[in-house]
Amino acid sequence: MNDWIIPDWSAPTNVKALFTTRNGGVSRGENDIYASLNLGAHVNDDVTHVTRNRALLRRHLPNEPKWLKQVHGTSPIWIDHAEAATPEGDAVLSRESGTVCAVMVADCLPVFLCDTAGTTVGIVHAGWRGLAGGIIEQSIAAMQVDQRKLMAWLGPAIGPDHFEVGKDVYDTFVRHDAQAAQAFVPTNSQHEKKWLADIFLLARQRLISAGVTEIYGGGVCTYSDPARFFSYRRDGETGRMAALIWLA
Repeated sequence: MNDWIIPDWSAPTNVKALFTTRNGGVSRGENDIYASLNLGAHVNDDVTHVTRNRALLRRHLPNEPKWLKQVHGTSPIWIDHAEAATPEGDAVLSRESGTVCAVMVADCLPVFLCDTAGTTVGIVHAGWRGLAGGIIEQSIAAMQVDQRKLMAWLGPAIGPDHFEVGKDVYDTFVRHDAQAAQAFVPTNSQHEKKWLADIFLLARQRLISAGVTEIYGGGVCTYSDPARFFSYRRDGETGRMAALIWLA
């Protein structure tokens, strides 16, 4: 039985999207660290299990997803005619029906994007480095759509009660925009200054600054729900979930 999350947003009917959880697959690993629907082929899971998991997902998609080699970068890729077997990047865009855009996550924030006319879709892998580097803004610019006609849905990610960061992360965001300080709460760390960061709020601020005001989702924490989500911050070695979007 599929335990997937379907975005709750007002996207056009031809825009299809889903977020997988850790449930419904065949992976195990020592202490079940990959149990069970691990889709990442780069995390030391049994490759035959990953292949079977991807095949289970593929049954519900129009085509095989365009899997990426994710590098925490900031450059979006138009995936429709990508020549590389495994393109390198962290944001994927498409205008062609049946092309499945995908990113894998295990705490980082997936940002789903589409336009109100249902002509263009995208998915962004927004870890803090990519977010700070402008991956959302660059993806929106690359879509070449009036920002007022774009909408976004923020998928599950590490929540603000668990995402502890250091002064370097705080300074990076606040230097870019003083309002980003609203997304950070100081902790009582005895050794060095630490903050709890709200990656959902940081993404909303970036989207709004880029002209996108129709924003949905956010707030579902991967770290605090081990029964449903993989979490790199919580477990270290773990599986990966997928965020996928396509035009029907």
